[in-house]
Amino acid sequence: MNLSLPIRPRRNRVSENVRSMVRENSLSLSDLIMPLFVIDGENNKQPVESMPGIDRLSPDLIVEKCRELAELSIPAVVLFPALEDSKKDPLATESTNENGLYQRTLRSVKEAVPNLTLITDVAMDPYSSDGHDGVVNEKGEIVNDETLPILAAMAVSQAKAGADIIAPSDMMDGRVGVIREALDAEGFTHVGIMAYSAKYASAYYGPFRDALDSAPKHGDKKTYQMDPANVREAVREALLDIDEGADMVMVKPGLPYLDVIRAVSEVSDVPVAVYNVSGEYAMAKAAGLKGWIDYQKVVLETMLGFKRAGADMILTYHAQEVATWLNS
Repeated sequence: MNLSLPIRPRRNRVSENVRSMVRENSLSLSDLIMPLFVIDGENNKQPVESMPGIDRLSPDLIVEKCRELAELSIPAVVLFPALEDSKKDPLATESTNENGLYQRTLRSVKEAVPNLTLITDVAMDPYSSDGHDGVVNEKGEIVNDETLPILAAMAVSQAKAGADIIAPSDMMDGRVGVIREALDAEGFTHVGIMAYSAKYASAYYGPFRDALDSAPKHGDKKTYQMDPANVREAVREALLDIDEGADMVMVKPGLPYLDVIRAVSEVSDVPVAVYNVSGEYAMAKAAGLKGWIDYQKVVLETMLGFKRAGADMILTYHAQEVATWLNS
């Protein structure tokens, strides 16, 4: 470099054309995955108070919503069931009911919108009377190995109902390998696994737990979800999941963990997802409704931040809005 000349990086920012030519990262429709909350009934729509603009929807309205999302070219949705307490028990038996709310909804969506990719949640907490992601023993401990067969059976049941990608969010040790083996044994070798590999014990999940009424009935999730202080552990978890057969790995939450996304993406040879979680959504939405921020610009900047950190795909409650903005 000729240091006698003035250094002028601003030349690459002189106009929108030039800025777009040298832009290092971009956001596209194919990056987006929309989470949806499923409730029982017909023509049933219940707003989630802590997530303005997000509703719990009955299966018929879920199908309607999925059609809207597909028309916007959003490639995938992830479904979460909100069950009545009467459907919950300590062993999450409702999770494998082929005529249950979740399986019926999966079949309806797959039949109505076959080209939309269906991602399903594998964890006990939506179905558990304890509100935990694993089996709780008589001492109140969340036990790992006793949980794995339940998760495997849940994954197979979801694959039978039409799931394209299974997403275990439980953070039990060894669950990816057990689920992969169970899926393959039932002939579902084509069904992928998106592992929640670095899922932190975060305070940002509050609105999600409101939506599903899935908060733990006792204790917390710190013995299986990760300590927010750790990064190396996240890398180790991701590499273990990849070794067990994960086709994609995930970091959750998103904004407070951009460094973790970067660290995982630098070592992963499979795609990396990020979950822009309910608390992140709620903060942006609330500030936008108050007029304290330019909501659209902040959301788009947030999405670009995930891409810059190394994410290949983004699970976000902003997905429909972002797709509308990108399409326009």
